[in-house]
Amino acid sequence: MRAALIALRAIVAREALRFIHQRERFIAALVRPLVWLLVFAAGFRAALGLSITPPYQTYITYEIYIVPGLLGMILLFNGMQSSLSLVYDREMGSMKVLLTAPLPRWWLLLSKLLGSTAISILQAYVFLGIAAAFGIVLPAWGYVAVLPALVLAGLMLGALGLALSSFIKQLENFAGVMNFVIFPMFFLSSALYPLWKMAESSRLLHDICAVNPFTHAVELIRFALYLDWNGAALGWTVLATGVFAALALWGYDPARGMSRR
Repeated sequence: MRAALIALRAIVAREALRFIHQRERFIAALVRPLVWLLVFAAGFRAALGLSITPPYQTYITYEIYIVPGLLGMILLFNGMQSSLSLVYDREMGSMKVLLTAPLPRWWLLLSKLLGSTAISILQAYVFLGIAAAFGIVLPAWGYVAVLPALVLAGLMLGALGLALSSFIKQLENFAGVMNFVIFPMFFLSSALYPLWKMAESSRLLHDICAVNPFTHAVELIRFALYLDWNGAALGWTVLATGVFAALALWGYDPARGMSRR
């Protein structure tokens, strides 16, 4: 038990040190959603003519509506960035050293996942602080209530990144896969516009958005920010986390690699 805790602390500390030494990564993670929030929001609101009411009864601005989606963007990009570092570590050999530690493989992967999730949540709260400085303020208790939702969404997207990294063997191929995953997941979701607005445009697109795991993660965050409950979003997010984690464990299973060889 003590060895497992030491490994957890060491892996999380390594992720934190890597993040501290990569200041550009932190800045990029904040600039991207801030551009959407402060520049594109006005154009989207005018073009779509949105009058947002769900999941709350009072009218809110479009900028406030997309905040949960931009939090999801931060979690999504950081999850993919963390999995990119796994591919790099595997090419450099450090990942092989880590996975040969006398500890269960699932514990080592969970430690890696917890480290990346903690960094994602830190970035998310910094973004919320900057948004508040620009006058985009959410309910005070919402900043506390959203923490479990951010943790679960971060675990889901981090597990997705782990699963992808287990099947991608070369660093050069990962950038293309990241774009293939990130942009469809983000744009085909309720991050930027409600599902009912999507249904007005295309029923097929609405159905695709409805089955997108990222949509449910965003809705979970959105409802939590307003101290509301969304059991369906919670259930689908937990299910997706379990599926992605199982795929990651299967992908990093040493017996699978030996049988393939």
